[in-house]
Amino acid sequence: MPTYTEDFTTIPYGPLGIIATPGCEELAEKIDRYIVEWRASRESEHKSTIAFAGYQRDSYLVNVKFPRFGSGEGKALITQSVRGYDLFILTDVFNYGETFKMYDMVVPMSPDDHYANLKRAIAAVAGKAHRISVIMPMLYEGRQHKRSSRESLDCAIALQELCLTMGVDNIITFDAHDARVQNAIPLHSFENVSTVYQMIKALVNTVDNLKIDKENLMIISPDEGGMSRCIYYSTVLGLELGMFYKRRDYTRVVDGRNPIVAHEYLGISVEGKDVVIVDDMISSGESVLEVARKLKSMKARRIFICAAFGLFCDGLNNFNRAYKEGVIDRVFTTNLVYRSPELLACEWFTEVDMSKYVSLLIDTLNHDLSISKLLNASERINNFLKLKGYK
Repeated sequence: MPTYTEDFTTIPYGPLGIIATPGCEELAEKIDRYIVEWRASRESEHKSTIAFAGYQRDSYLVNVKFPRFGSGEGKALITQSVRGYDLFILTDVFNYGETFKMYDMVVPMSPDDHYANLKRAIAAVAGKAHRISVIMPMLYEGRQHKRSSRESLDCAIALQELCLTMGVDNIITFDAHDARVQNAIPLHSFENVSTVYQMIKALVNTVDNLKIDKENLMIISPDEGGMSRCIYYSTVLGLELGMFYKRRDYTRVVDGRNPIVAHEYLGISVEGKDVVIVDDMISSGESVLEVARKLKSMKARRIFICAAFGLFCDGLNNFNRAYKEGVIDRVFTTNLVYRSPELLACEWFTEVDMSKYVSLLIDTLNHDLSISKLLNASERINNFLKLKGYK
């Protein structure tokens, strides 16, 4: 495990505590191991002072339980003191691998169930913590971010409930579907963290014979909504950018949305080039696979898909078929949300580990220091590419 021993110039905001809601235990344990090792090896003349009490511990995980009643009702129970703590609560609201029994039926946990557990954890703290930060990698109801008719604005309501009612100080999320949802809480801390550095690192370390230049590689946005994310990729890598836009049938509504008629391409030729399709998430995968097939018909060479969150709501068969047909070569998603055992076993899948990065964010914030350098990935990307001989 790499060692990170930066000397901090400030005392901790409070004793560090990490709460993992159901489904986040694996990620929380990885984060905990990093911080335990870093703090054990970090030298400071102040570590023996009262301000650093509890700074070095065997674990920073808080003992918390989430029991359920037979009716499906639940509660959170914290079995240790958290008075004065600087708490970081991790929650994966899209972990359908978590289940509970209700009326003698096994029920998979929905985003609403996970969000309820998050609120239960905050309620169990009962205002005793010094500060509460919520790390929610994929925002609860993040796709319900704007109003186009008489419909609810669930993400904005949730953010306001957490910050204005429940006393959460910081919201940390990754590759938000639309970062403008933070306008719902303009006076509170909202960090939208990019996964671009880890994605590029995984791409370079995994793909053989990858040439990062305009003649051999392109960045593709599968829709107009993801253009800003793809512009960053293309700019930092010095590559050409192409985009698809969705032509919809606005006369019909299917499953709450206007169905897509076709994907139309805007950009230079992809013939003979490797392409990287960049998106924030894979839901059913229908759109991204259609884009990949379009690119193949335009004689693209290899096709790689990079998405922060892989939900695969319609299963893996379509992706397995696309891989066997040579339509896609590899899919990269992070470990910030649940990955089923079947997904992890897929030959075309590569997991992008974000645990060290989240550990850096927590460790830095606990010292109440700026995370600007951690949020700006350009320098780290350039240094990594130079190390790999690309620049």
